[in-house]
Amino acid sequence: MFRQLGPTELLIILGIIILLFGVGRLSKIGSELGQGIRAFRKGVKGEDESGEAKDQKDQSAD
Repeated sequence: MFRQLGPTELLIILGIIILLFGVGRLSKIGSELGQGIRAFRKGVKGEDESGEAKDQKDQSAD
């Protein structure tokens, strides 16, 4: 039913998205998405606010 999207179709979809949201809002959405992904990765790796891994902090306390 669905076939792979080619470059022409992707450009049309991108144009529609820009018309709906505007360039300024798209950049804001992109930056917020990037911050969310970074926060998720930090949470998965177990880093605290200072950027140190919790395991390194625990080992230095011994």
